[in-house]
Amino acid sequence: MPLLLAIAALLLGLTGRAAASDPERSVVQITTFSQQPVWDAPWRFDSVRRASGTGFLVRGKRIMTNAHVVSWAKQILVHRYQDPRPYVAKVKFIGHDCDLALLELENDEFFEGMQALEIGDLPPVRSTVVTIGYPAGGEQISYTRGVVSRIEVQSYVHVGNRAYLAAQTDAAINPGNSGGPVIQDDKVVGVAFQGLPGLENTGFFIPTTLVNHFLKDVEDGGYKGFPQAGIRLMQLQNPAYRKMLKMPDNNLGTRIDHIFAAPASKKLLKLDDVLLKAGDYEVGSDGTILYHGNRVSVSVVFNEFQHGESIHLKLWRDGSELELDLPLEVISDDREEGNLYDTLPRYHVYGGLVFMPLCRDLMKSIGGNWTDPGNADLLYELFYRKHDKPETVRKEPIVLTSILAHRSNANFSLRGRLLVDKINGVKINQMEDVIKGFATENGTGQHVLEFYPEHGIECLDRKASTAAQSEILKSNGITNDRRL
Repeated sequence: MPLLLAIAALLLGLTGRAAASDPERSVVQITTFSQQPVWDAPWRFDSVRRASGTGFLVRGKRIMTNAHVVSWAKQILVHRYQDPRPYVAKVKFIGHDCDLALLELENDEFFEGMQALEIGDLPPVRSTVVTIGYPAGGEQISYTRGVVSRIEVQSYVHVGNRAYLAAQTDAAINPGNSGGPVIQDDKVVGVAFQGLPGLENTGFFIPTTLVNHFLKDVEDGGYKGFPQAGIRLMQLQNPAYRKMLKMPDNNLGTRIDHIFAAPASKKLLKLDDVLLKAGDYEVGSDGTILYHGNRVSVSVVFNEFQHGESIHLKLWRDGSELELDLPLEVISDDREEGNLYDTLPRYHVYGGLVFMPLCRDLMKSIGGNWTDPGNADLLYELFYRKHDKPETVRKEPIVLTSILAHRSNANFSLRGRLLVDKINGVKINQMEDVIKGFATENGTGQHVLEFYPEHGIECLDRKASTAAQSEILKSNGITNDRRL
């Protein structure tokens, strides 16, 4: 009996090694049929688009891929390695901030003969990795060998307003490779996710430090995201400034320049505090740390913690060192500054006037270079007011985005995208206030609309606008005057 058990264990071990040395058997092709809203006509939708990506099996019979591969999905089909049969999948968890997602399949037959790939560690620079996936232009699996050329904090294109640790490789990462595993020593060391336009043989992958954080986050059945300290740091390399803060000239410490709306940070930290150490990492005067042999932003340390956990900090305050534990939270009040996914845009149409919340996607619908100075008022409201005049920030700034032409609004002279201040005297802090404003009587028989920052005023005839509402909706193919 012991001999039989030993032989069985040996066979199982050989089987496991064979599976590990053939990771492509756990790599799948993903085909997504997606449909996005039209942001400058939010009651409409683009045509359904077909795109491909890659995924791989992780523990718990789940397929990991990129969030951008399955965003706005109406249908997701998955193909096993060298198997022509399509299987229907659905999104179980998705993190648009870190561009990761987990898919699940109802048919357990899909997983027969497959083994979950093991997650490895952060690969060292100059080491070799292999990217596996299904790049566009072919139906067969592809292997690309390359070298890890650098590891640093990069902007994540999918969400647009977050930057996390990313590894660069000269293994080409093309459309279709997204979501595929980057392999080293038969272990996953990253997830392929983006390239840079204009650069050849350059791609980036999401390191397993973020992958493991994502997998741990969803263990409780929901995804919360990556917490932040809620602070802005500035370099502290000026000797005169260091003397003013009574600091030693040791090239350590970066100054807290701004504290955002994070309750714990507001309570425990102060402007001109100097961050000396975050967790186990000393912070350089340029705001970087030495992380696994790489000089990267200290923000990487905060990203290692889960929502609600605390990080131990060493600070310099008022001429001496201070230590404290800072609770970290996921900050979501800047959500509209990034690209939005999987939630339909809010809008209200009245008298041919279209109102929407201000967000990055709405700005991009302007076309061309939406960040040019001609859009300064909208850009200030979206990105800068909260830092410049936080006491004046509105919960949801509302924009008059367009006017659907009708004789009832023919004399409405203001055009273009305008920030709405008041309607019939009602302060507009969110979309619901627009509806409340139009329902408010002001005794003039007119709807009075006020705009900021130039305090422009325009009017709509109340009776004519109400009478024209159904005709305007019908002629523009709008089935509902609002989505809240």
